[in-house]
Amino acid sequence: MKLSLFWLFVLVAILLVNSSCKISKRIQPSTEEPRYWQYKGKPVLLLGASNDDNLFQWPEDLLIPHLNLIQESGANYVRNTMSDRKDKGFELYLFLQLENGKYDLNKWNEEYWERFEFFLNETHKRNIIVQIEIWDRFDYSRDNWITSPYNPKNNINYSSEESGLAFEYPNHPGQNKQPFFFTTPQQRNNRLLLEIQKRFVSKLLSFSLKYNHVLYCMDNETSGEEEWARYWAEFVLDIGKAAGQNICVTEMWDNWDLTSEHHKRTFDHPELYSFCDVSQNNQKKGQVHWDNFQTVRKYISNHPRPLNTVKTYGADENRHGNTKDGLERWWRHVIGGAASARFHRPPSGLGLSDFSVNSIKIAREIEKHVKFWELTPRNQLLTTREENEAYLATKPSETYVVFFTDGGEVEINLSDVDKSFVLKWFDVRNGMLVQEKEVVGGKNIKLIAPGKLEWVALLY
Repeated sequence: MKLSLFWLFVLVAILLVNSSCKISKRIQPSTEEPRYWQYKGKPVLLLGASNDDNLFQWPEDLLIPHLNLIQESGANYVRNTMSDRKDKGFELYLFLQLENGKYDLNKWNEEYWERFEFFLNETHKRNIIVQIEIWDRFDYSRDNWITSPYNPKNNINYSSEESGLAFEYPNHPGQNKQPFFFTTPQQRNNRLLLEIQKRFVSKLLSFSLKYNHVLYCMDNETSGEEEWARYWAEFVLDIGKAAGQNICVTEMWDNWDLTSEHHKRTFDHPELYSFCDVSQNNQKKGQVHWDNFQTVRKYISNHPRPLNTVKTYGADENRHGNTKDGLERWWRHVIGGAASARFHRPPSGLGLSDFSVNSIKIAREIEKHVKFWELTPRNQLLTTREENEAYLATKPSETYVVFFTDGGEVEINLSDVDKSFVLKWFDVRNGMLVQEKEVVGGKNIKLIAPGKLEWVALLY
């Protein structure tokens, strides 16, 4: 993809301004274990919980306390869609609104970008990794489209006939009928809209490329065409390379089945997508949720990359699963080898709640004894295990971590490990260590969860 001379000048300026941002310090796949991330040259597990998907829109008096709580909980990962829909009332549109009420798509709402840069700066200070989603399909349909600056009735830049955009798109965006997502040369080649879109993405990158803690996802759970995703991935990478930055991009497909052909669009192209977001696996439950994730880990084993789960669904009284589902999904991914796991915002997820914070604190406590990238999923070491009862990951002969979904009793095969272990039991919902004792290997060890609901056993 060729960049215009104008944008090349812009990118050179970015490079000069940001020459102090060393590539070795940037968030990137770990050189030690490429299934995980490294930041500032050290491997890191990304764990997250936050109460919104577009935190950059939050006013300072709300954002700072929230980021502080995230940091204090041990979390280091947030999702940030570049959305401007009016969910809470304080969100801003990115374009300048004129006195007649219409928007000029050639002029920015500077406060929108000021909030974005403030958010990037504050997360950077706290070592909180930001995963940006550039496009969110829900901004461009139904009620959100009625007031959108891109709607031809709301701007001075084009008519419906000129842009190919209608005044209404009442269908669920999953039907992918919005022409906004068909503008690229390999699709409908809508040059008028594409130039406006490119200007937005370039503006975004003029801020984010100053920072080394940002990951890029092209869309939120898209049902779009592969050509759309590839175009924007290449566009973002080209700008990054021109600025001397080796950034990481991915796409998030809507299909809930990770074994579907849709997800191979990213799995099969490590040369373009340096990580994969598989959050939609969190629409699955139980053993299938685990099995599908493990299938993907095996599928990409020739080119291992981080598998991110930027949103974990599940909270009581929500259609995406209850609180138990949310906790199970999060822990199955963490035990199973995910590079990131974040609790989705309320009401679809647990957000930054006591439940999510307690899980993060337990995971960080485990990290004091073993790093998750040192562990390998090994359920075959568990005997008398029922489906979805317990899940195990191990650093062979040294450390074993077992997650119980709802109490239960299993045996762990330690017949080849003739040594003593410390066994700790953590109550997931309360975030507490409730038992600690010594056990001796060289045989099968019976693990009986101290109660119902979710527990983690650590042997080291």
